[in-house]
Amino acid sequence: MHVVNNSLMHLLIYSLTYPIILGISKLPWRLFYALSSCIYILVYYVIRYRRKTVTENLTLVFPEKSKKEINSIRKAFYKHMCDMFLEMTKSLSISREELIKRYKVVNLDEFHEFEKKNKSIIALMGHYGSFEWSNAIDLVSINPCVGIYKQIKNKHFDNLAHRIRGRFNSRLIASHKVARQIIKDKKDETVCAYGMISDQSPKINNAKYWTDFMGIKVPIFMGGEFLAQRLDLIVLYLHVEKVKRGHYEVRFIPISESSNSEEKYYVIKQYLQLLEKQIREKPQYYLWTHKRWKHRNVQKPEGAIVD
Repeated sequence: MHVVNNSLMHLLIYSLTYPIILGISKLPWRLFYALSSCIYILVYYVIRYRRKTVTENLTLVFPEKSKKEINSIRKAFYKHMCDMFLEMTKSLSISREELIKRYKVVNLDEFHEFEKKNKSIIALMGHYGSFEWSNAIDLVSINPCVGIYKQIKNKHFDNLAHRIRGRFNSRLIASHKVARQIIKDKKDETVCAYGMISDQSPKINNAKYWTDFMGIKVPIFMGGEFLAQRLDLIVLYLHVEKVKRGHYEVRFIPISESSNSEEKYYVIKQYLQLLEKQIREKPQYYLWTHKRWKHRNVQKPEGAIVD
């Protein structure tokens, strides 16, 4: 009965919110971002969504900044966050041409050269800039691009995520199935580019490797490096820069063309350095609402490597 009630509740939530989401997605850009500005005022000043977490994170990683500087970054972050999550809704109706224009790969020729090596690619990403429009890369790539994502508990919204990607024939793989699927692709000689967000905080019982991120010793999610080295994938960093509202420039930065010959932790360290550089330059575009540094003071599991 409890499962049935949950299922009905999920359906009800989806049925009520989907028409609103679809309506927002069809707004002209000027009205669309005017709505985002209104939502920012509501989220920041009224609801105060995770403001304590954001302030704690910013203060932790930028101890040299004044309270005024922290508040300025915080406000700019919330404005960007509202833009970015509202832009998710645009994926329901945005045209192929518009998406390519607004999420532009600036070194596409270099990316094509990597694709021509007949090896699959894993592009490591961070919660930086815009990660929701990354399927635009699939519209300009030679080989199929595959998004790796965390499955949504509400199956109706999970199906919606697949449907959005399906508009442009892109694939999604749930994170708990990723190793099995990439191995299958390799056996089938299917060459792809896989996009993976890799700055999550792992569960503490899986926290086997700890190193500095933004000057704080934290456990590191190792899935990207593990897959790259096991399957000898080309590893690239997806550098996403917000140029202005609704416009992003994407650059692929090589980390390793022969990842299975690299020393252990080389791939993940290079990735973290590239991401940290972006965050320090323009911190307002990182997703500060996540409790990325929550494990910094906990006891490390037995056998954990601390670098």
